Amino acid sequence: QTGPVIDMPVPASFNDITQDPSLENYIGWVWYEKEVLLPRRWLQDDVPTRVVLRFGSAHYYSIVWVNGVQVVEHEGGHLPFEADISSIARSSPEVPCRITVALNNTLTPYTLPPGSIQYMTDSTRRVAKALYPKNYFVQNIKFDFFNYAGIHRPVVLYTTPSVYIDDITVTTASSESIAMVQYQVSVVGSTSYDLTLSLRDQEGKVVATGDGPHGELKVLNPNLWWPYLMHENPGYRYFLEVKMQAQANGALLEDVYTLPIGIRTVHVTSTQFLINGKPFYFHGVNKHEDADIRGKGLDWALIMKDFNLLRWLGANSFRTSHYPYAEEIMDLCDAYGIVVIDECPGVGIKTAESFGNKSLQHHLHVMEELIRRDKNRPSVVMWSVANEPASELALAAFYFKTVIAHTKALDPSRPVTFVTDANYTLDHGAPYVDVICVNSYFSWYHDSGHLEVIPLQLTAQFENWYKTYQKPIIQSEYGADSVPGLHSDPPLMYSEEYQKAMLREYHSVFDKKRKEYVIGELIWNFADFMTNQGTTRVLGNKKGIFTRQRQPKSAAFVLRERYWKIANESSCLPPIIKSHALFL
Repeated sequence: QTGPVIDMPVPASFNDITQDPSLENYIGWVWYEKEVLLPRRWLQDDVPTRVVLRFGSAHYYSIVWVNGVQVVEHEGGHLPFEADISSIARSSPEVPCRITVALNNTLTPYTLPPGSIQYMTDSTRRVAKALYPKNYFVQNIKFDFFNYAGIHRPVVLYTTPSVYIDDITVTTASSESIAMVQYQVSVVGSTSYDLTLSLRDQEGKVVATGDGPHGELKVLNPNLWWPYLMHENPGYRYFLEVKMQAQANGALLEDVYTLPIGIRTVHVTSTQFLINGKPFYFHGVNKHEDADIRGKGLDWALIMKDFNLLRWLGANSFRTSHYPYAEEIMDLCDAYGIVVIDECPGVGIKTAESFGNKSLQHHLHVMEELIRRDKNRPSVVMWSVANEPASELALAAFYFKTVIAHTKALDPSRPVTFVTDANYTLDHGAPYVDVICVNSYFSWYHDSGHLEVIPLQLTAQFENWYKTYQKPIIQSEYGADSVPGLHSDPPLMYSEEYQKAMLREYHSVFDKKRKEYVIGELIWNFADFMTNQGTTRVLGNKKGIFTRQRQPKSAAFVLRERYWKIANESSCLPPIIKSHALFL
């Protein structure tokens, strides 16, 4: 028994692919299925090969079968998961491998992000006729972006030997003339194996070697990983080649993995954020994985466009608001020197029910998955465990103390934050963060249209937070909606002029406070994005400085002028590109 069957591209959200409005807002189970013929050499019994099925992400809850046998379940819509399907694939080597995925996008008070299902019933029995269809329900959410669903990132089949490299952890320390690269390698499948390591620079020259599952590599005169616009050669990466050899059933097995790494340090003081011992100022953006038609589906052309716009803008950083982004995006951040505040899907945590033990245990597990994926990335300089939670609730104290402590235990090398919009006197989570990240929308969501209140209110915000906590502060969101092509002078809300005027009022305060303890500013948002329908949303959120199609609004030029001015205060600017070489 089945419902309608349609062709569906992967990766993509399913919501906007058809003309069916019921699919646009569909909540519940959908099924994907595909048959793949595996290479014969993968399935030979004389060569012990491990066949793995890997999903980059699927939103939200997934159950996967191969040839009718369940191989994995996974909760969470933004992180990878995989299954060893070797025995199943070998049992039927001559027939295509049938991959079936059941996917459910329902959000509950215990998911991350949370949500709730509300069944709409007649409010009074005196109503003569029903006001809603039978069993009618809606998915309620407490976050302002569309709950796109589907298999959003690539699905791949890959192989390893039966004894294989399972995990690598790298941390770095450096001085002016020497760097130390500490490593730990996990091998699964045998306790008897040999490991050799070689570290190569970007020219391919071996600069250090080692052996064994853990140790330290010494690099003389290292090229450090620097952020974009902070050094003439940003994003410098070395390549750690790990080679494992083992014997199994008389055969020599070899597994080789090459991990790009960057040598850099991060340190936070009461007034500064230091990268490689030098003050770093975040001048960047918040983003979304969001675009026409494909929704949150991975799109290489869009990714490259966004990175070109970031560099045109002079942005050196972004926050992965409000969930982990695709690994392909993170790879480019490492390569281009774009600094990342890596945020988990902890957005919309607004009710006491979502601060309970069930939610907490899942939150801890999500942080484990995120850190395992991104721990070796030089671009990731800070973890964010939530966005705008109800941190004024008393329950938030134990909740965030626990989540942050767990995150620090998993990765002691990076600071941890969450992004707050609570009053500084009421925030129960702020005592546990290393950096205060504050969202505020003065003259927009309150005192609407009154740009004149921004200097007083924003200054008070900074001074109150710093006096209370003595920690550096990032303005992690600020902005105004603007409808492209809508103009007004004097500036009125939703016009391009009002968006520009708001930015300039904020910037004047930033320029005073960044001389003291403000260490960054991240505009909301990089580009317009889709949301649920509502009376304050006209085809989505319009706070982007670019349209959803990545065309600049007037505010983009204001921000570009500012960011390049800030960059020019340092002596390091990127080389001017005089020609283009295209690599496929």
